[in-house]
Amino acid sequence: MIDTFQQTLPHGITLSCRAAGERGRPVLLFLHGFPEAAFVWDELLAHFAQPEHGGYRCVAPNLRGFEQSSAPADVAAYRAKPLVQDLTALIEVITQDSPTPGQLACLVAHDWGGALAWSVAAQRPASMRRLAIVNAPHPATFQRELANSPEQQASSAYMNFLARPDAAALLAENDFARLWPFFTNMAADSGPLAWLDDATRDRYRAVWRQGLHGPCAYYAASPLRPPAASDPGAAAVQLPRERVTVNVPTLVVWGLGDTALPEALLDGLQGFVPDLRIERVPGATHWIVHEQPRQVAALIAAFLGD
Repeated sequence: MIDTFQQTLPHGITLSCRAAGERGRPVLLFLHGFPEAAFVWDELLAHFAQPEHGGYRCVAPNLRGFEQSSAPADVAAYRAKPLVQDLTALIEVITQDSPTPGQLACLVAHDWGGALAWSVAAQRPASMRRLAIVNAPHPATFQRELANSPEQQASSAYMNFLARPDAAALLAENDFARLWPFFTNMAADSGPLAWLDDATRDRYRAVWRQGLHGPCAYYAASPLRPPAASDPGAAAVQLPRERVTVNVPTLVVWGLGDTALPEALLDGLQGFVPDLRIERVPGATHWIVHEQPRQVAALIAAFLGD
């Protein structure tokens, strides 16, 4: 059973959350990406809450700007620093009655949630015992590829569209006609791993109708995007190694059919994440959590059991 609640944080932001499992148990925190919401983790929340799968307390917040979470109007409110502040504060709250107050058993994250998780792990390694990333590039390899790889620049061209001031309004037009291809261009509604049925479409509509300004603001606020004629984007970004090194045991699960995030983003990752395990999944796409939740759960379970 999935519980929902509103968690107000000490700095005034409220995150709408979904959870399963008993309080007082070790905590797993799950972070979603764009254009998703916390509900994408429901199957994994229920799985890991079961005693035979660890009996964890599992929590999945809707990130700032998504669903019913606080959605400031100012684009600057979606820069890395305030977003990381949300997560570090949330970790403190949800682990206070766990066996390790202030520390997660594992932070699990996908896409934009993964981008934030990399930052939290680099800045606050003591806040988690382990980190599990699902198709979310490390900032250093992403900066490198965005600045230098024509393939990555082409794959990420959509980021410059989403950074436009009118992006939220354009995405909402004609029953979100510009949003569905994010899924369907990777076979979400066709083929052996199809998952985008009518019920799931309705769940997404319900989330998107609550506002798209916040989700788009993540792109407007981030300098990590492809260079353009009027904006050097990632080419102007410098990331000191000491700020992006992750000294936490880390699992990276990567669907190799991800057309937005090519496999080259894994090259050199060991240099920033010394304790690293990479699990490449052929046939899976960026939406592997939807496509193969049991496979994702099995890989995370093996990682937690080491």
